Amino acid sequence: MSQPRVERVDQVREQGTGAVATQFLRELLGLRREKWGNLWGYVFIAPAVLLYFVFQAWPILRGLFMAFSDYRWLIPQTHGWAGFNGLANWVEMFRDETFWQSFLIAVKFSLMFVPLTLILSLLTAVLISQINNGFSAAIYRVIAYMPVILPISIGMLVWVKLFDVRFGYLNVLLQDFGMANPPNWLGSPKMALYTMVLPTVWSKFGSWTLLFLIGIYNINREIYEAARVDGASGWRQFLNITLPLLKPVFTLVLVLGSGVVSVTEESMLLFGGTTGGPAESALTTGVYLYRTAFIHGDMRMGYAATLSLFLGLVNMLITVFVFTTLRSERA
Repeated sequence: MSQPRVERVDQVREQGTGAVATQFLRELLGLRREKWGNLWGYVFIAPAVLLYFVFQAWPILRGLFMAFSDYRWLIPQTHGWAGFNGLANWVEMFRDETFWQSFLIAVKFSLMFVPLTLILSLLTAVLISQINNGFSAAIYRVIAYMPVILPISIGMLVWVKLFDVRFGYLNVLLQDFGMANPPNWLGSPKMALYTMVLPTVWSKFGSWTLLFLIGIYNINREIYEAARVDGASGWRQFLNITLPLLKPVFTLVLVLGSGVVSVTEESMLLFGGTTGGPAESALTTGVYLYRTAFIHGDMRMGYAATLSLFLGLVNMLITVFVFTTLRSERA
């Protein structure tokens, strides 16, 4: 008989079977308590978990199912499993010329928006970081971030007034400089998409500026001092120190910027609804998706879910490409 078993037998003889069983049960409950922690913690987090499943997990699962069904809000027969149609929505999407035209417009918009916002926000962050007075730097940070906290509906309506053909400040200024026929910014099919870029850059660059500022402030100042001792100019310091050490921030900014592929609010607010601008020249995929789900026909939410899932996959691919290209130890 092994030594532990002998000790257990002696313990049973001294204390009795009931006492040993009670002690064993207490030890077992103690182990379970250590494994699961305080059960009251689960009670307190239960409401948050419930809200997550109701408002996050369930809509995602529901949307995935709808992407493979012909769900139409106004036709009850298509609700639930009765509307399941497999890959029919995806086949229709690849044949949908309007969707691909809107996707091309969104890509063009992104190729203009992302570089402009990136350059402007980085330049602004570098300039603010050079201000030694803390109070003045804080004021400039607030000014740069103000367009972000302004509701997008108000901001875009202000730009609509600025772009007005007859009484907008921009055209009035151009007329004062001698331009007899200033452009119709929001009414011309050739100008509409380019016009939409400027308000979007204005409304987004503030948040990117703060991200770059955080990255710049976290760079050790001794690195710049050593570079100055070695005779490096400000431009060389920017190229060889600031840009490489800001690689994690570039990664974050580009991942956040990938969502503009489906830019929606700016087009709807600037051009007054889901028209997509004159001759649908600013009809982005987000606007086309919204129009499909809530405006036209019998509200084809199943097909709109397919388009939305496709855009999500595109954004995922862009994110993977960004992480792969800008991979670093600090990212």
